[in-house]
Amino acid sequence: MIDRWSGKQQQVDRKNPTNEMILHRNSVDQDYSTFYNETPKLTPILTECEVLVVGGGPSGISAALAAKRTGADTILLEKFGCFGGVITTVGMETIGWYRYEGTVESQGGIGIEMERIAAKMGGTIKWPYNDSECLDADYFKIVADHLLTEAGVRPILHCSAVEVMLENNQIIGIITESKSGRLAIRAKRVIDCTGDADIAYLAGCSYRKTPKDEMLGVSTIFSCSNINKERFLQYTEDNPATYADWSGLWTQETSGKEDQLRTPYLDKEFQKAKDLGIIPKTSPIGGSWSSLTDAGEATNLNLVYMTNYDCTNVMDLTKAEMEGRKETLHAILALKHIVPGFEKAKLRNFGMTLGCRDSRKIIARYNLTGDDVKNQAKFYDSVGIFPEFIDGYNIIILPTSGRYFEVPYGCLLPLEIDNLLVAGRCVAGDKISHAAMRNMAACTVTGQGAGVAAAISLRQGVTTSQVDIELVQNELIRQGVRIH
Repeated sequence: MIDRWSGKQQQVDRKNPTNEMILHRNSVDQDYSTFYNETPKLTPILTECEVLVVGGGPSGISAALAAKRTGADTILLEKFGCFGGVITTVGMETIGWYRYEGTVESQGGIGIEMERIAAKMGGTIKWPYNDSECLDADYFKIVADHLLTEAGVRPILHCSAVEVMLENNQIIGIITESKSGRLAIRAKRVIDCTGDADIAYLAGCSYRKTPKDEMLGVSTIFSCSNINKERFLQYTEDNPATYADWSGLWTQETSGKEDQLRTPYLDKEFQKAKDLGIIPKTSPIGGSWSSLTDAGEATNLNLVYMTNYDCTNVMDLTKAEMEGRKETLHAILALKHIVPGFEKAKLRNFGMTLGCRDSRKIIARYNLTGDDVKNQAKFYDSVGIFPEFIDGYNIIILPTSGRYFEVPYGCLLPLEIDNLLVAGRCVAGDKISHAAMRNMAACTVTGQGAGVAAAISLRQGVTTSQVDIELVQNELIRQGVRIH
């Protein structure tokens, strides 16, 4: 067991981003040979707030609710027309699909609250083979609206953050673009929940990014209608899959304890379709199913997995969106020919956007490691716990043994800019820790921690890097979070 409490007195030098760094930041990832000199202009102030959360996914919802419940005037900004992020815009309908007997996680906190409210409103279906719940993607839009409205968070939809406002090494707001034009929002604290560390990147913060050919893949999530549920479920009982079968597209490393556990996995069916010439041998198809309704709908079909795409490159995103839709038709064709119950299947819908697993991760006051998540690390500045669940980079370790690690506040703190916090899958860490922290339940932990810390720093009259972590932890405990 790793004990990180000794890091309590660690001092970190904070750097100032230069104007040149911000001006030429785009050239880090792509070499642009020509530029257009935009005319300087006055930007109207749309509104002001104490805490501005950018990105309305699980981490953003958690951050906004936590900040507001701690007493801060809070805005949640989202570029799409709904809140929910990966759940509602991608169609990935589980905050945590990893729950087996022996899993230890916080029994409180906003992530758990989201699931309980969704279940109470009739918007969940049981995940196959374990104790997890699937969230109806469309219903969760209503769940998110309800939670935010009830708490008094100020929502702004259809609005993108495109630039930051900096003053004396501190963030003081953002510039947005929307149908209303180019407008500024002033804020005393900003929380980056964009998934890609967009705000930290715009502010000139240091970050790391996995080489494109090593990045986790992107997925097109889709749903089918006209499924014979009973026939399909009988097929899965007659042909049970376990985590030992996670091969084909992946060569998975497990701890061994996962190998006998059932999984809603489909792979050999697509290999058979390729062998029979039904679909191209190069089709990147294979993965999992999860939600089946009595109306004959199969939602959250996570079967199209594409690699060598960078989710911070607009041309890569464009190509991947189009390839994903094309490959979805191949997946459905294979299902209709090979899998009982899918003979009359029809495409119901796609997610609104790609599911991205990997892009920028900030370099922070503390950078999580694979050793931390595998060895039950403890931190003096813990803002929550998360089970030993690792899913990515050819590793799958399920939390069946009661092991868990603590999530440090330090991994939310960019080195260069104060009063800016980062939550969600872009928190600081190496590849293996990212394979744990990218999961939606972990994103709610970092989101809630960031929201409380932002509000407490305002109450104290100090910056986010100087906030009293004991006050933050006390408020998190009051909100139902398990810290240690």
